[in-house]
Amino acid sequence: MKKLLLFTVAYLALAIGSAYACTNLLVTKGASKDGSVFVTYSADSHQLYGELYHWSAAKNKANAMRFIKEWDTGKPLGEIKEAPEIYNVIGNMNEHSVVIGETTFTGREELIDPSAIMDYGSLIYVTLSRAKNAREAVKIMAELVAEYGYYSSGESFSIGDPNEVWILEMISKGTHSKGAVWVAVRIPDGYISGHANQSRILTFPLENGKTSISSNNLAQIFNPEVEIVYAADVISFAREMKYFDGKDEDFSFSDTYNPIDFSGARYCDSRVWSFFNRFNTTMKEFAEYAKGLDLSKRMPLYIKPDRKLDLHDVANAMRDHFEGTDMDMTKDIGAGPHKIPYRWRPMSWKYNGVPFVHERAIATQQTGWWYVAQCRSWLPNAIGGIFWFGVDDASTSCLTPVYCSSTAVPEAYRVGNGDLLTYSETAAFWIFTRVTHQAYLRYDLVSAEIIKVQQEWEKSQAEKVKEIDAKSLDLFNKKKEKDAVKLLTDYTVNTAQELVRKWKQLDNFLFVKYMDGNIKKQNPDGSFSRNPYGVPEMPNQPPYPEFWYKAIIIDAGDRLQAK
Repeated sequence: MKKLLLFTVAYLALAIGSAYACTNLLVTKGASKDGSVFVTYSADSHQLYGELYHWSAAKNKANAMRFIKEWDTGKPLGEIKEAPEIYNVIGNMNEHSVVIGETTFTGREELIDPSAIMDYGSLIYVTLSRAKNAREAVKIMAELVAEYGYYSSGESFSIGDPNEVWILEMISKGTHSKGAVWVAVRIPDGYISGHANQSRILTFPLENGKTSISSNNLAQIFNPEVEIVYAADVISFAREMKYFDGKDEDFSFSDTYNPIDFSGARYCDSRVWSFFNRFNTTMKEFAEYAKGLDLSKRMPLYIKPDRKLDLHDVANAMRDHFEGTDMDMTKDIGAGPHKIPYRWRPMSWKYNGVPFVHERAIATQQTGWWYVAQCRSWLPNAIGGIFWFGVDDASTSCLTPVYCSSTAVPEAYRVGNGDLLTYSETAAFWIFTRVTHQAYLRYDLVSAEIIKVQQEWEKSQAEKVKEIDAKSLDLFNKKKEKDAVKLLTDYTVNTAQELVRKWKQLDNFLFVKYMDGNIKKQNPDGSFSRNPYGVPEMPNQPPYPEFWYKAIIIDAGDRLQAK
């Protein structure tokens, strides 16, 4: 018991440290302009370094084992049987255009199993190495936790492929029983969804429903009419634990295993609401819920957008700071004179004994890495899957296209090229972080310069990949698949390195232009201005905004008044 108590204390300390740490946004093919499926993910831990993971495809010997360590801490957890064949995985996408993301909701803290082997991170990457489509991924994940136990707490997983996207919500059964309870829901075509550290699945049709099955019949998940799959004991376990005593048809996964509260709405579901609100005007009716002020009416799991979304819509949604809403982070005095949409941690505090909060937006300063995975059904999987990848804060960083069949990682994004405590001049994470930190000083001015370069780059690459698609497809049609994969890999590596070089130049430019609070003058061609004798012109020195002067006067009183 003492050992379990110590584990629980350590686990909760970690959970609190990584709370509200990730965001996933989901777009079905019928909700996108070109028929792509999009799945996004921002890995927002204060302890996570931005790098691009890669595991090569391989065929394994009989009885081969795979060593499992916890993704968050590196703690050894045990071994599992390896699959006879594993697929190429780059980032969170495999060569079959299967993508998996996650957000942690923790849920009931007593449901922890320190003896289990599969943690949420290992579950993602082991499944990616084995699954050919989203439905197979759901099946594999359920089978892995049933066989090896589930080490982590509550988790929402996004699972997508070129044709559909699912949300799978799972929580361990702790020491009471091996494995996990879970529910998986396919997002209907034409809809968008999302999750952000709060369980989102409420009630769902049971096994006698037309589109749902329990894990007793898990093989039926490959029936395309099946839209909901769930653990056979998801309700009975809740009854056993005294979490639920109502009718089966009234059972809600979220209300049972991760009940909503102020924090779950204000810090978590508010991010999903802001995404929905961008693309559906009716979402204003849930504004009070998003603020945590009215929890009586939960947001729907998915909505139909007012228009179809493209890559740029989805990428820019990951850069959201509640702009245009009552929670807009640039509008209160905490934004300072330069309207910075960030608040340093902690997010909550007390003044005169009264609790207050800062907002938790989708875009945040502690992002290690993020992505927009694009799955395209009209192309072979090796070409159709593009893992648009970025490091550091999504708002002021930039995505580079990574084809899912790529067999090499750009040096700037390589695992081991620096870490969170080791600066590397060649690492993308540190180069992007330098640029972002300049934005944090004068956000209203500097971020505009960064976003201009960012948007130009991403739009140019969206056009460039069409050319690469055509060239690689021609090779595929000529049965030259190895040549096609080499072309895609070379493009992935070279383009990423080109982006890093561009960001180094941007870093130098911004440092020169904005040093010491001045703004250097520029010529029409962008070069810095000098007088006829080569001396830099007097820089611009824009004043603070009026509201900031007023705040200074209120605080300082007559002390600063000129006589």
